[in-house]
Amino acid sequence: MHSLTQERRRKFYGWGYEGDEVSPQEIAEFEKAWTRLLGVSDFTAVPFPREDSIHLRPCRVKVPASLEAICTTDNYDRLYHTYGASTVDVAYSVRGEFRNPPDAVAYPRTEDDIVKLFRWCEDDSLAAIPYGGGTSVVGGVNPPEHDRYRGAISIDMKYFNKVLEIDHVSQAARIQAGVLGPHLEQQLKPSGLTLRFFLQAWEFSSLGGWIATRAAGHFATVYTQIDDHIESMKVVTPAGNIESRRFPVSGSGPNPDRLFLGSEGTLGIITEAWVRLHRRPKYRQMTSVRFTDYDKAVEATRCISQSGLYPASARLVEREEAAYTGSSDGTYDILVLGFESPDHPVDAWMKRALEICGDFGGTWDEASLSGDADADSGAKSWREKFLRGPYLREYAIARGVMRETMETAITWERFAKLREHVKSETHRAIREVTGRPGSVTCRFTHIYPDGPAPYFTWFAYGDKLRIPEQYMAIKKVAEQAMVDAGGTVTHHHALGRDHRPWYDKERPELFCSALKATKNIFDPRAILNPGVLFDPS
Repeated sequence: MHSLTQERRRKFYGWGYEGDEVSPQEIAEFEKAWTRLLGVSDFTAVPFPREDSIHLRPCRVKVPASLEAICTTDNYDRLYHTYGASTVDVAYSVRGEFRNPPDAVAYPRTEDDIVKLFRWCEDDSLAAIPYGGGTSVVGGVNPPEHDRYRGAISIDMKYFNKVLEIDHVSQAARIQAGVLGPHLEQQLKPSGLTLRFFLQAWEFSSLGGWIATRAAGHFATVYTQIDDHIESMKVVTPAGNIESRRFPVSGSGPNPDRLFLGSEGTLGIITEAWVRLHRRPKYRQMTSVRFTDYDKAVEATRCISQSGLYPASARLVEREEAAYTGSSDGTYDILVLGFESPDHPVDAWMKRALEICGDFGGTWDEASLSGDADADSGAKSWREKFLRGPYLREYAIARGVMRETMETAITWERFAKLREHVKSETHRAIREVTGRPGSVTCRFTHIYPDGPAPYFTWFAYGDKLRIPEQYMAIKKVAEQAMVDAGGTVTHHHALGRDHRPWYDKERPELFCSALKATKNIFDPRAILNPGVLFDPS
């Protein structure tokens, strides 16, 4: 069966589009940084896989004639939908291992198409895997390996990609859930409004994926998670459709939207949502504040979080990571601090935040205080390296370099012990697994009055033949350390199948029983994304 996708194709083994290449100069720059971090100089790369060299398991299902127009068993489509975008996913892909591909990929155009796909999956005992942009880093879109199912269908929502309605007065829009970040903003631009929800995977992730995984955007305070933008939503479940009523807020009992936020495709497929928008900012200020004492930098950030200033950006980056991104010479930590507004100058807010930083020994360049986000070289360098990170992943893995990020949230008084424990345990795991030292750093991505969202990044040099196994061995120790120290298993990367063991311990067992009962109502045959949140009954 031929492919149903005719536009520019995404790489099936990594980030970006086919033909997108990282320049030799950029690779050389990163290799120098990896040498500084890992003490390694040999970065001989294994070749990337070719589509024609991979022989997939034969398709185990027969697509009904009534669904042939929206389904394909094409080799590329099955390859591309086998994995998400985690380090272990990319490692298996680079190794050419696609042992558990979906048997078919569906591209529904209407909600009725989705209902028909559900009926097929129920009748033939197939798992149905909702698929937005495919950027999950926790095994959230991978077909399950469970003998209960005779096959698996990936349901790609790419054609649900329109802004359907804009309410200019209330600053909100009704948007289909399959739209990716750039296309969403392109459609909103003539209105002068923006969702302004810029996460690292923004280019290739979807609105529905953000909602289903409770993603977090670039705002460091106030509008941190997608939860803060939702007015109402529409969901197609195997038992019927649900459409919540649209309100700015309601005190009418448990909120149905909250049930589907974070449900990760286990209860239904989100098809559209009313979301709150913002006017585009006219006034901006950004700078990077330098601290030579990390503990004082944390205290300054805490005071800012509790000041009522609500910066748009407040990312505290350890000096080792700042040096890796070219934002520091390695002798100081940086706080990337920014304010923005569509209505008024933000000078007074920035001035007060800098006064707080100064009280704790922070220094900054007055010349960098402007509305130009590129005026501050430290902030610019950090942002550019941050956005390029996903594009480098397959190139790093091909050279034996493992890079993983894991995020949590914890109250301020417990942060110092969490940071110390996670870094110590992760360093130990890297040494034990690879036989050599690695790098472990921490930064804040978001801040709240009662605590930060620490985001740990670790690098290790592994055996190219055993990257997936080594990666998972280190990840398990690092995640366990994070939870043992009192943090949540995730702040915004979701659960998927990879984080399930820790979620099982984090959530109350009685709550899980209630969630399973809800699942039995919406999805009585347990076809939707089995293994995420809990195992199928």
